[in-house]
Amino acid sequence: MHIEYDPEVDAAYIYVVHSIGPGEASRQVSSIKTPNLDSEIILDFDDEGRLLGIEVLGASDTLKDETLAAAIRLN
Repeated sequence: MHIEYDPEVDAAYIYVVHSIGPGEASRQVSSIKTPNLDSEIILDFDDEGRLLGIEVLGASDTLKDETLAAAIRLN
């Protein structure tokens, strides 16, 4: 498992699997609002319903600073 973070758009992606191939994330559950209502969480699943990854929009409001500091930075 690893995390990528793009500070320019304040979005993080938490990979539950090592990598996700093109088209592998075939289903999404979106519009999950966080308790502070400042962020949105989107879950990506494969065809068999297995969780592949978690996208966090508004990541700096939802994830701890040390989590974002340890993430792979994009941009």
